[in-house]
Amino acid sequence: MRALHRLSLRKASATFFAALFASAAAGEVKESIITTPGVNSERILFGQSAAFSGPAGELGKSMKAGILAAFKEVNDQGGVNGRRLELRSLDDAYEPEAAVANTQQLIEEGVFALIGAVGTPTSQSAVPVTEAGDVPYLAPMTGAEYLRDTSRYTVINLRASYYQETEEMVERLTTDMGYDRIAILYQDDSFGRAGLQGVLLALERRELSAVGMGVFPRNTIAVKTALLDLRATEPQAVVIIGPYKPTATFIRWARRLGMDPIFMTLSFVGSNALAKELGTYGSGVLVTQVVPFPTGNEISASAAYRKALSAYDPSIEPGFISFEGYLAGRLAAHVVSRCGEQVERSCIDSVLRTDESFDLDGFRLRYGKNDNQGSDDVFLTVIGPDGQYLPLTSLTPVTTAAGATHTQ
Repeated sequence: MRALHRLSLRKASATFFAALFASAAAGEVKESIITTPGVNSERILFGQSAAFSGPAGELGKSMKAGILAAFKEVNDQGGVNGRRLELRSLDDAYEPEAAVANTQQLIEEGVFALIGAVGTPTSQSAVPVTEAGDVPYLAPMTGAEYLRDTSRYTVINLRASYYQETEEMVERLTTDMGYDRIAILYQDDSFGRAGLQGVLLALERRELSAVGMGVFPRNTIAVKTALLDLRATEPQAVVIIGPYKPTATFIRWARRLGMDPIFMTLSFVGSNALAKELGTYGSGVLVTQVVPFPTGNEISASAAYRKALSAYDPSIEPGFISFEGYLAGRLAAHVVSRCGEQVERSCIDSVLRTDESFDLDGFRLRYGKNDNQGSDDVFLTVIGPDGQYLPLTSLTPVTTAAGATHTQ
């Protein structure tokens, strides 16, 4: 009897597994055995390691707010194929070691993908971890060339590169203004060196060189020595590669000392935070951006962003970085919606790398087999006398004077 019972169990087991394998072969695997980390029948979980404290803390807070505004917008409309989009965020304080630890923790906790990282040194440290686990790394807030290497197969960039931003800077300064005395202040890490290299290459293409270079340590505002060194070179313009606190400290001290060239900085600076830090010293400071004007109406994405941000938290002022975060969240939703019911990490490449363009309410993106950057757009802005940003298409003594008290 016991032998007959064991035989019956073996037959039942064989029948069960035969049915299971047949179901899998037919593409009818049940949700209960889906093994994609971060995905179940109710939600798709994303992870974020970014700076929420320290001198770059406002950047991470803004990026997170934009992503969550986009996720709320999607979730309020029923989610993606019935699944909510969720975000788990950890603070790395803009330190590479913390970014590595956070990334490892998020992967171990089972996120589907990383999204909205902030910074070059942190991303450069975290990406090898995501590559080892085949975990997508979506829309980091950095324009470093390292992340645009096509061998970085887990990385999907949203924004234009630092080389593109610095090319726009040097083009405007040399062609529009006729300047040839351009100095550079940069942060002493992979971010600062990426921006520095971009400026130097842009100058070299015009048979120019920097009249001076100053450097300061990451996560500090120790810029006074660099200021004195650069002041002695009598530059017509200073390109600054750094986040908002050291950038604002440098500009305030320079203007107090009577040094008043054109100051120009990259999108990573954190535009809203920079304007607040500068106060009355901000008029005329130029900032390149990688997303359209957040309060403009050139594309419908701007209005959608403002509505989503207000629904998420009406106390948050619209800004370029939270707009970038919103577009990153929209990109994530776009990808997973086209993955279908069976959401897998590998579907991101198959959805995006088609050489076909698509747009997020007017913000156009295109990826290809050898192209992991969606947008090439760079926009020029200036801080006006009231501390608000104004869009620019070119630089002339007239347009710079509209934002500043000086021309050269």
